[in-house]
Amino acid sequence: MISKSLLLTYLYLLIYILLSSGVILYNKWVLSPKYFNFPLPITLTMIHMGFSGAVAFFLVRVFKIVSPVKMTFEIYATCVIPISAFFASSLWFGNTAYLHISVAFIQMLKALMPVATFLMAVLCGTDKLRCDVFLNMVLVSVGVVISSYGEIHFNIVGTVYQVTGIFAEALRLVLTQVLLQKKGLTLNPITSLYYIAPCSFVFLFVPWYLLEKPEMEVSQIQFNFLIFFSNALCALALNFSIFLVIGRTGAVTIRVAGVLKDWILIALSTIIFPESTITGLNIVGYAIALCGVVMYNCIKVRDVRASQVPADGLPERISKDWKLEKKSSDLFVPNSNGENNGGNGSFSHSNIDEEAAPLIASSRLSHIGRTQVSSHTV
Repeated sequence: MISKSLLLTYLYLLIYILLSSGVILYNKWVLSPKYFNFPLPITLTMIHMGFSGAVAFFLVRVFKIVSPVKMTFEIYATCVIPISAFFASSLWFGNTAYLHISVAFIQMLKALMPVATFLMAVLCGTDKLRCDVFLNMVLVSVGVVISSYGEIHFNIVGTVYQVTGIFAEALRLVLTQVLLQKKGLTLNPITSLYYIAPCSFVFLFVPWYLLEKPEMEVSQIQFNFLIFFSNALCALALNFSIFLVIGRTGAVTIRVAGVLKDWILIALSTIIFPESTITGLNIVGYAIALCGVVMYNCIKVRDVRASQVPADGLPERISKDWKLEKKSSDLFVPNSNGENNGGNGSFSHSNIDEEAAPLIASSRLSHIGRTQVSSHTV
């Protein structure tokens, strides 16, 4: 008989999958000119950041549910600000991609996250260029290229936006490891939003003022309070569902849930948005890319276990494996977009949603495999 604890874990995973998929589809519906027609991705992302920052402020400063970390000016200037800048960039570019390409194709492009993260890690000196990993990255890239070739409504502008957002998110993940972990700073979902969301809001203000404010002044843009409030609330709920999942499962379980979520999302997007049809070549390319991602994760898990579990006895080996599963939840920093992201440190190419919603704190940089949650694009 299944225990109550296990049932609760499955329930949390189900809630995460539903919320993650829902936030991404909701963001697409709001931004798409064919539906709600609010083609202002920076504005939408700023709404998310402002809402999540305000909620985090009340939880930390007013209700005192959690205590703020010891944040010095040096840590804020050298860690929080650059991480927030790339976080804001990944959300901006990821959400903008929804204006040009389908949800299904965006999910397929997100398979490039481990490639981008690996390249950024090598350039920043936090990882080494290895033949086996490099071949996996080539396999992932080939799969994405095949998937792109099979895309019926391929749009170069949307593809460039999405890929740019992926590399911005990858650089943010690497910076999170290099900067925050070296400072010994651990952020939970609430404190991560408390520090990073307001800073990301400020970074988004500049492109918003230059690009979208003039358009809002001359266009008849509809603003429905209920729509935007519920959209931001769903993204915030996704953020906390990720927290619950992380507390009860390990990195491998979340990766599997992320892959399942991606397939469900691709299928749902073709039903809800008829224009986002997928072809057999799309599926073949995405399957090839996923094979590369799975192989990459297996290599990382093997490497970590080889380095941390030498010649221990079986009880110690089991204990260390369990700790390894849980250790990946030590660092929790927001990320990603309208899954991009939000919705999002990386569990897998699906980044527990750095891609799903802009306010998702999904990017825990796991030592098992630095690949992209949401966004998810939040």
